[in-house]
Amino acid sequence: RGGLYTMKALILVGGFGTRLRPLTLSRPKPLVEFANKPMLMHQVEALAEAGVTHVILAVSYRAELMEKELREHEKRLGIRISLSHEKEPLGTAGPLALARDFLSADTDPFFVLNSDVICSFPFKEMVQFHRSHGKEGTIVVTKVEEPSKYGVVVYRQDGQIDQFVEKPQVFVSNKINAGIYIFNPSVLDRIEVKPTSIEKQVFPNMAKEQQLYAFDLKGFWMDVGQPKDFLTGMCLYLKSVRDHNPEKLYAGKGVVGNVLVDSTANIGSNCRIGPNVILGPDVVIEDGVCISRCTVLRGSRIKAHSWLNSSIIGWRSTVGQWVRMENVSVLGEDVQIGSELYINGGRILPHKVISVSVPEPQIIM
Repeated sequence: RGGLYTMKALILVGGFGTRLRPLTLSRPKPLVEFANKPMLMHQVEALAEAGVTHVILAVSYRAELMEKELREHEKRLGIRISLSHEKEPLGTAGPLALARDFLSADTDPFFVLNSDVICSFPFKEMVQFHRSHGKEGTIVVTKVEEPSKYGVVVYRQDGQIDQFVEKPQVFVSNKINAGIYIFNPSVLDRIEVKPTSIEKQVFPNMAKEQQLYAFDLKGFWMDVGQPKDFLTGMCLYLKSVRDHNPEKLYAGKGVVGNVLVDSTANIGSNCRIGPNVILGPDVVIEDGVCISRCTVLRGSRIKAHSWLNSSIIGWRSTVGQWVRMENVSVLGEDVQIGSELYINGGRILPHKVISVSVPEPQIIM
């Protein structure tokens, strides 16, 4: 297992995933597939690979739907997955206090992750770095092009964090908090079971006391919690597959660029698939379809001669013939789009039948 010692991880799943509607109206956000694998499992598998034996999910809603599916993954990965239920939303720090009994069972450090983050998870390297500086916490930082949109992290050459600056107007740093941490259990003494922000209420104090270090992420990173970023993250992920596991990409007829196709998907003739397309299980792409920068989820059908770009097609949906769909359109589960329609940035709720075009971005209830 390549384990380092018994390690635990807490994943901050939180609420109903409203930012990723209409997909999260049918499935809890952690189980929505990103690159043909539930979002959560990208994290959990990387944690298991690094020797983590117990993963705790902090959720603020009843998660019966998740329970069953998680049991199957538990068996498959040979790890333990527990749920920690918040009666009220506790922010990004409160859930650590709520899960104290799990996290302080021994003196080993533990991981904390935001559930929407997709990257090349550097868990083993993080542990080594955390051990080497010997302080209370390590946060992963990633480089961004426009630091003024974010809170940035200012740190020294050895990684020691000096301060956090919210949306800086002059350049102080281009590194932001990537939402992945490793802490010693002593951090729990700083947090109570009440709504608390780890970024605003816990980290600044740790930095003041010189107890917090930054670990530089190599490789891609994205928070994929909303449709626009989900598609950007998909492109970055596919590029990473191209760089590290190119044999996993699809190389069939009509493919352009990086494309991932489930073995049970079916592609017709004279199609153009890609760049940046992911086709899920049992997806049917009929003849003459052009599709780029899209994810098509399980059991959906794209009928002949349709043109799709920058869209997410929910489970068991049908897109009619000669449809044009673009501009971050998202279909919920079991949506039927009639033939010869134009869908521009439409967010369409589950089980809808659409028979007129959606020329301007809007939510179709």
